[in-house]
Amino acid sequence: MKNLSIGMIISFLFIAYFSVVQAHLDISKYGGKPNSDITEAFKKVWSEACASTSAVKIVIPSGKYMTSGIDAEGPCKAPIEIQVDGTIQAPSDISKIHKGIDQWIRFGTMDHLTLSGKGIFDGQGAATWKQGAAAWSKNHKVDKKVSMNLGFYFVNNSIITGITSKDSKNFHFMVYGCENITFDGIKVSAPGDSTNTDGIHLGKSTDVKILNTNIATGDDCVSLGDGSRKVLVQNVNCGPGHGISVGSLGKFKNEDNVEGFTVKNCTISDTENGVRIKTWPSGPGTITITDMRFEDITMNSVRNPIIIDQEYCPWNQCNKKNPSKIKISKVSFKNIHGTTKAEEGVVLICSSGVPCDGVELSNIDLKFNGAPAKAVCSNVKPKVSGKAPKCEAYTPPPSS
Repeated sequence: MKNLSIGMIISFLFIAYFSVVQAHLDISKYGGKPNSDITEAFKKVWSEACASTSAVKIVIPSGKYMTSGIDAEGPCKAPIEIQVDGTIQAPSDISKIHKGIDQWIRFGTMDHLTLSGKGIFDGQGAATWKQGAAAWSKNHKVDKKVSMNLGFYFVNNSIITGITSKDSKNFHFMVYGCENITFDGIKVSAPGDSTNTDGIHLGKSTDVKILNTNIATGDDCVSLGDGSRKVLVQNVNCGPGHGISVGSLGKFKNEDNVEGFTVKNCTISDTENGVRIKTWPSGPGTITITDMRFEDITMNSVRNPIIIDQEYCPWNQCNKKNPSKIKISKVSFKNIHGTTKAEEGVVLICSSGVPCDGVELSNIDLKFNGAPAKAVCSNVKPKVSGKAPKCEAYTPPPSS
């Protein structure tokens, strides 16, 4: 057992438990057949499974299925596994997706859920990406957001393993208000130019593990919103996309602290950023970001491999004259190597109002065109050890 990952051990325990006690419910019991819409069939099979006092496995066999949206709500009386081996497709037209939920497939308020199998959740997002900002504007006006693929709200002690999320119209996975939830051996797939397609986004969740996973998308591979605590990202391949990010934070007043984030043994390739912390200037948020550890990471042709950006202001949506109020402390970058597309491989832009504390750079070996990459810093004095670039003064670009 010494060589097994945490995720493998968790998966083994779940599988062993369910193999002994589960009753099976095939989607076909309620008319769910390949090449048909299974929305109503899934509602019925979920209702039966959720009411069961003993563990149940719902099976969606191989084949292609369609649904306009599924909202699987608990609490349920016993553990449920959903084994998906087929491909489930969303409507390509945003207006055809079930109204009232932000995710096309949503699970809420339950314990001991397992979502497993070799199945594919296909969001068919290409038509939406082509509309760009117009799709967001149009759908917000009718009080209907562009749909994410899968959402988990207040789902605890659960595991998602084996499945693929493909071509989501928006985020692939939303994890909100969850505790002790593991993603192990999943896949996220979307083109690098797909709009706002974060792989896994977390908010107000504790003890989340993302393990042994491949994420290729058009935005952050993993992004942490406010209230995220005790999060582990390990053995993840990220790229294309925007890297692994904490934030953005500080734009809103009632945010919660972010603490206890570890990124370990990951490979990040052909991304805009590597590992990043980003906060808004001029925002009302006053939370803290602390205990961040980024270690044993390979960067392959990444534009900004290591970046703290407390002047995050895309599309000039804010005024940079007022510094970020977010306090960043206890951040370590260790054993990070590879190649960067920019001469400045380490960029630490901290707030002039609340400078960063306890930032460490250790064994950083990044190359730009074969030469060692530089580090630029502002409002921070990192502790540098081992092979790591010394900080030079950051010069902000001229304002437009």
